[in-house]
Amino acid sequence: MTGNFRQIAKRLCEQIQEKGRDRGLLVAFEGPDGSGKTTQRKLFKEWLVSEGYNVKTTKWNSSPLIKPIIKARKSARSMDREEFCLLHAADFWHRLENEILPAIFTGKTVVADRFLFTALARDAARGLDLHWLLHVYSPLYWPDIVFYLSVSHETSGKRIAATRTPKYYEAGQDVTNIADPLESYHHFMSLVIREYNALATIFKFITVDAEQPIYDQHVRIRKLFGECRERPWPEENEEAVVEWVRTMPQAREVGFGS
Repeated sequence: MTGNFRQIAKRLCEQIQEKGRDRGLLVAFEGPDGSGKTTQRKLFKEWLVSEGYNVKTTKWNSSPLIKPIIKARKSARSMDREEFCLLHAADFWHRLENEILPAIFTGKTVVADRFLFTALARDAARGLDLHWLLHVYSPLYWPDIVFYLSVSHETSGKRIAATRTPKYYEAGQDVTNIADPLESYHHFMSLVIREYNALATIFKFITVDAEQPIYDQHVRIRKLFGECRERPWPEENEEAVVEWVRTMPQAREVGFGS
């Protein structure tokens, strides 16, 4: 039976490779809070639609199945760092299997407001081992393009403080033990950004200076997208497709590119 799943997955992978630049794409926007990810993601989506793309968006921590659990646990301030990681991994996989992969394999361009790199950066900043984290999220499905919106922790803190007080886990108070949310946020975010910068080097993110004017960033992102959509589909994604086909019956019936 496993062989059948692998054959179906291989067929899907071959079909998406044959589509080349016209395949369904996965474009992720990553970066610390206050970097303008959501703004740039919205502008990018609007532009893609105007260019004739069929677009689907997905947001971090938005699974209708897992999000209520995470919200309740956050409200109780009862999660340790391992539970924090595992619940967000469950949210990620639920969206990947039920929203993201079905959209990609029916020819849509998926624009993600945060992807798994958000988890890797935050959880590593909480002291969890990167190799363990990669195992938690395995088999990995890599985006076609990752735009990393880079800002300093000072800029991030200033932008957040202008509109609200950071929440307990957002400020990293679960690991810093700093009572003041803003002080904790600055300390924790400096660790998160350090991890993001390391991930950007390892996984070859496209770095965008998010301290520049909003429209200048948007123009640069459009230009870079035009250049990067020529990239071949990441063949290392095949194992994630095999897992999707194995666990999700509807994946075996997907009409590619329809």
